[in-house]
Amino acid sequence: MRDRIIRLLTTYGLFVILFVLQKPLFMGYYHTLYASDTAADWLRVMAHGLPLDLSLAGYLTAIPGFALIASVWTRSAALSVVRRVYFALIALLMATIFVVDLGLYDFWGFRLDVTPLFYFLTSPKDALASVSGWFVAAGALAMVVYAALLYALFDAALVRPHEPRLATTRRRVGATAALLPLTAALFIPIRGGFNTSTMNLSKVYFSQERRLNHAAINPAFSFMYSATHQSNFDKQFRFMDGAKADSLMALMTDKAVAQADSVPRLLNTTRPDIILVALESFSTHLMTTFGGQPDVAVNLDRFAREGVLFSHFYANSFRTDRGLVSILSGYPAQPTTSIMKYAEKTEHLPSIPRSLKRQGYTPEYYYGGDADFTNMRSYLVSAGIEKIVSDQDFPRAQRTGKWGAPDEYLFRRVLDDARERTSPEPFLKIVQTSSSHEPYDVPFHRLDNKVLNAFAYADSCLGDFVRQYRELPQWKNTLIILVPDHQGAYPKPLPDPLAGQTIPLILIGGAVSAPRVVDTYASQIDIAATLLYQLGLPHDEFVFSKNILNPASPHFAYFARPEYFGLISARNQWVYNLDARTTSLDEGSEPGANAERGKAFLQKLYDDLARR
Repeated sequence: MRDRIIRLLTTYGLFVILFVLQKPLFMGYYHTLYASDTAADWLRVMAHGLPLDLSLAGYLTAIPGFALIASVWTRSAALSVVRRVYFALIALLMATIFVVDLGLYDFWGFRLDVTPLFYFLTSPKDALASVSGWFVAAGALAMVVYAALLYALFDAALVRPHEPRLATTRRRVGATAALLPLTAALFIPIRGGFNTSTMNLSKVYFSQERRLNHAAINPAFSFMYSATHQSNFDKQFRFMDGAKADSLMALMTDKAVAQADSVPRLLNTTRPDIILVALESFSTHLMTTFGGQPDVAVNLDRFAREGVLFSHFYANSFRTDRGLVSILSGYPAQPTTSIMKYAEKTEHLPSIPRSLKRQGYTPEYYYGGDADFTNMRSYLVSAGIEKIVSDQDFPRAQRTGKWGAPDEYLFRRVLDDARERTSPEPFLKIVQTSSSHEPYDVPFHRLDNKVLNAFAYADSCLGDFVRQYRELPQWKNTLIILVPDHQGAYPKPLPDPLAGQTIPLILIGGAVSAPRVVDTYASQIDIAATLLYQLGLPHDEFVFSKNILNPASPHFAYFARPEYFGLISARNQWVYNLDARTTSLDEGSEPGANAERGKAFLQKLYDDLARR
């Protein structure tokens, strides 16, 4: 009996020790990020991360615990096989999660959840396009080596030693009576004690420095927690009773107000040809218009002066699948999932392409990469887009980038199609760029910084496209909408959540009446209502979208990432940390003004997501 109890405690303790030691390994790998932290900070990270380590160790010890109970009553060889297979799988899973999390943190800025798995399963090629071959090879080698070391440790300490046979039934009953409650007691660290709240990521948050909180998180627990909270949308983010959320939400939609007579007209026609360019990863930090990096987005800066600039504009999230749905469907990004992964839900979303299609527009989509990435094709088709041009539609000689055809070939294809078009009906062309995405390998060499050079290349391709399009007769009846799909990779990291979401929205073209600056707070979800109003079309079905130019509308920007979400307005900039379950930013002339509204907004979003 004693040997089995020691084996159970050893199993649990070994898992805990391994999880604790992963934290200094993570901080050491990202030593530049943690260079200013003291030894006391490192110890605090390990101490405050312990609750998640204890919880996950409890999960992993449960099966060995029941196997030990079974060994009291049988000497079956199957138990030995079960042990070997179980610890081999655990070694492989622990190594994979740790190495993948270590490699992706630099790209994502948060600890591992199921989001990368969604991208990988929909298109492995595109999911790996952001990293170099040697990086992938090094990661695979690290997984194999780490898994082998873990299994060797498990084999020596937990698999090969065998407990002595208990000769009498009395001793077997006694051993079972001791082991069963010990195994059942694992429920205590799994749950996180006896408090009302169960174990979650907020348990490890202890510092105002986000990087320290991130280091304390157990990536395997983060992944497991994310995987088990993917579909119960009507149970997530229950901040208040439904009636209160309904009343607050009613004040945050265009349905609550009548359109004001003073809404300015930005266009000189109600049926322009429309080209919507989703600029990969661009942000205000690349534009001198906003005090950003000089000599990069020189064409965007020029367009900001020549057209209509929305100067307080925010991305809804951090990746293309979230941003594209926000832009085209006016549907807010979700922090725990992406609606694009649910084809049965995106089928019921409204969309700008479908609204314009009813008015005789021909919606078209252009992308140099794989349109099947992240279920994008199913969303685009459901949105009413009939023509989808993607990587396979470009000659092989032009598919020279990791993401397919570089932006110069993408814009060339759009320009060629526009020149050849003979139909009198208006069109909507959605152009999604890709060259300013990792790994930033572009056929262009103007700036020494590889990242900035990629953005400068993408900007130059856009500038060449607009310059050539101006020469076409259809320019005078064209509206070009320029908006990033999300804020990008420069500068990095950006600990300020507001700075991490600021992007430009610019309207140019012959259909634009005059240059102007709109300083109203808004985000990508508001493009739909604003555009459709300018075209004299209804937008009632876009329940989350607001007309930016309507003085009577509630003006705010919403954004969400896996770790936090925010509601930003002129009077209050409010951000809520979803892991820590606390307000992380509350600034402006009326602190707290957006707190209840923001929580109601997210709660109603998940109510809507559950119903679709």
